[in-house]
Amino acid sequence: MPNPTDQDPDFPPLVLTFAASDPSGGAGVQADIMTLASMGCHPLSVITAITVQDTMGVEALQPIDADWVADQARCLLEDMPVDAFKIGALGSVENIAAIAEILSDYPDVPLVLDPVLASGRGDELASDEMLHALRELLLPQTTILTPNSMEARRLAEADDNDEPSLSTCAQRLIETGCEFVLITGTHEPTPQVINTLYGKGGVVRTDSWQRLPGSYHGSGCTLASAIAAMLANGLELPEAVREAQDYTWHALQKAYRPGMGQFLPDRLFWAREDDAEPRAETSPPSQPSDLHRH
Repeated sequence: MPNPTDQDPDFPPLVLTFAASDPSGGAGVQADIMTLASMGCHPLSVITAITVQDTMGVEALQPIDADWVADQARCLLEDMPVDAFKIGALGSVENIAAIAEILSDYPDVPLVLDPVLASGRGDELASDEMLHALRELLLPQTTILTPNSMEARRLAEADDNDEPSLSTCAQRLIETGCEFVLITGTHEPTPQVINTLYGKGGVVRTDSWQRLPGSYHGSGCTLASAIAAMLANGLELPEAVREAQDYTWHALQKAYRPGMGQFLPDRLFWAREDDAEPRAETSPPSQPSDLHRH
């Protein structure tokens, strides 16, 4: 059978996301699919869990059986070449182990890992056993990890009496085997949101963004998926990170609030109007409000 990629040089990059389903469409696999498609990729998806949630929070989570997770992935990977992987909420230790085993067969495909440890409301989505499995099985295979500052401290096992710096957390996480760590500064008490990309040699780049009013559902999913899309499109990692932040900021700037809870990023903002300007800044803005992940 002829390969469509051989016939059509404009065949879009393929990105496979492992994530939980969010019925609200704000986060999870639905957010990944919208982001990837918006950025010129064809999204493939493996459902790791189903949830009961809305724009206010997660009421319940039911992991998918690990054999089903593995079968979904193997079926896709035996049929189509994948240009990047993205991982979100995984649901169980068994799912983490199954996905880690599958990804070990694709060491040359970039992996973006968004450690979804809790909802924006604070609903726990990862147990201590799952955190241990993430550190042991997935971080050594990760190209770029995208935690917020609270997730970075938790993943880095920051149990010191003196809270370690984010650079120390990044160093610890890189020592587990992941290549890069992008720590987002949403929850830090800074005038701007400062996101810092770390590599084995230290800071690779720092980007400052104007804080936006409101609380957002699925911003972390959007950022991680956007990085995966940019890597799949062939950008080098530092530039992929910069472009993904720009896309995410604009999606949040154009966010809407269809329910009673958080705002939802408009991942198709560019298709609705063309008046948003990039807001990477070097001086503190006047807006005091925060920009939340997940």
